[in-house]
Amino acid sequence: MRLEDAFSFGLRALSGARSRTGLMLLAMAIGVASVVLLTALGEGARRFVANEFSSLGSHLVIVIPGKIETTGDTPPLVGGTPRDLTLEDALAVQRSSAIQRVAPLVLGAAPISHRQLERDITVLGSTSALMPVRNMELARGKFLPEIDPTRESAVTVLGDKLKKELFGNSRAVGEWVRIHDRRFRVIGVLKPLGESLGMDVGDIAVIPVASAQSLFNTEGLFRILVQADGREAVPRAQQAVIDIIKKRHDDEEDITVITQDALLATFDSIFRSLTYTVSGIASISLAVAGILIMNVMLVAVSQRTAEIGLLKALGGRSGEIMLLFLIEAGLLSATGSAIGIVIAYGGVWIMGQIYPDFPLAIPLWALTAALGISLATGLLFGILPARHAARLDPVVALAGR
Repeated sequence: MRLEDAFSFGLRALSGARSRTGLMLLAMAIGVASVVLLTALGEGARRFVANEFSSLGSHLVIVIPGKIETTGDTPPLVGGTPRDLTLEDALAVQRSSAIQRVAPLVLGAAPISHRQLERDITVLGSTSALMPVRNMELARGKFLPEIDPTRESAVTVLGDKLKKELFGNSRAVGEWVRIHDRRFRVIGVLKPLGESLGMDVGDIAVIPVASAQSLFNTEGLFRILVQADGREAVPRAQQAVIDIIKKRHDDEEDITVITQDALLATFDSIFRSLTYTVSGIASISLAVAGILIMNVMLVAVSQRTAEIGLLKALGGRSGEIMLLFLIEAGLLSATGSAIGIVIAYGGVWIMGQIYPDFPLAIPLWALTAALGISLATGLLFGILPARHAARLDPVVALAGR
């Protein structure tokens, strides 16, 4: 029997029992679609976290006041502070050749008002280096001036959302706003950046670091953002920060220094493991679909004993009979997989319309794995019915027993 005849026979056999074939195709399609969809969700979560960290800037070293002991966990955003980081610490760090830019940060909450409009916002105190370090862009106006960081200046840059709430469609640059009990002139408006690690960048006001220290009556810094001079310089920049501040703090290492790449690698590893785990769980549905194929084909063998007997009486060998049933199982698996992939892509498209900011993606390895597992499962569970059909006695089979 030629191979094309065997495939033609299998197609006619499947089309002759449409209800049975439809149920098996549905089971296999659901299994493949669930594996691909869950993998896409895991990959989307990994890319979302990667995008969040990339929005922070590039080649970043983050200096946190307070020493967090190494326990295998990521240092918390807020910890104990035995000694504050100061503006002088940030200026000292900037002298290292491995460091390109340094942006000291003072963070606080204060009311902002313009005419009769008032609301509470997050106020960020920093320097002109913050814009390139954090990859910020201006919609109009200019950013903080390049002045001595220890000098106060009554200027501010507003987030795009804050500008719309205070000024609507009117021009904001050149106008005055009141932050807490002080007046600041608006010199720029940021482009929309969305949320970054829990902070809505569109809803902040950026003022000079010295003005923020005076406004909140503090000498300490919330963080120091350090941009290394290239990816290769990140380890040297990290060590330089530790050495410089340790020397300034009486040889006591009372800071935590973490790198953007280290944080990203940690989250990347977590989400990859989660994706593999979820995909493995979803693959169980493919095994269930394979068992369904086996059971239904065993029933089909019992219903087609006369047909099998006729084939054997006409000279069909046991290997050919077995091949016919394995081809049927393979066709079911391949067709069900194709339907499942179409369903998965449709589901990804629908979720992409509902959540456009979530970067859903189907990795190539997931498609390959789903197809491979479904075909292997279909053929594996198709062996038992195929062997059962091949071993039938032709006389008994022709008698329909």
